[in-house]
Amino acid sequence: MDEREIVRLYASGERSFERASLARADLSGAGLSGADLYKANLSRADLHGADLSGANLHKANLSRANLHGANLCGAELPQASLRWADLGGADLGGADLRRANLREADMQQADLDGALLYWADLREADLTGASVNQEQLAQAKSLEGATLPDGTVHE
Repeated sequence: MDEREIVRLYASGERSFERASLARADLSGAGLSGADLYKANLSRADLHGADLSGANLHKANLSRANLHGANLCGAELPQASLRWADLGGADLGGADLRRANLREADMQQADLDGALLYWADLREADLTGASVNQEQLAQAKSLEGATLPDGTVHE
């Protein structure tokens, strides 16, 4: 299944793309709000500016994906792999990132207001200028080497 087929099917009312293989797909700016992408492989996919609000990305592979400026507001991302992902300027408000792998992710200027970070791995992530509070960060599994919103590096 390629990116054009996904967009076409979504526009026709299909919402379930469980386990879809979309590695390296160009879905930039795509409107996939509420899509079911459970366990989908979106590694290295271009999703910058995409609308994934309310999408089910539980256990999805988004490693090295470009999600710069994407709308992930209220998205379900528990146990998702977002290692090395570009989430700069992304809206993750209210997203469920429990047990997500965000190791070495670029999260500069990301909006994490109300996001669940319980047991999320944020080792070496860049949170410079991100909207996130101390209570949320305290829920993380690890912040080792992460650049915090104020620019300091967590030891």
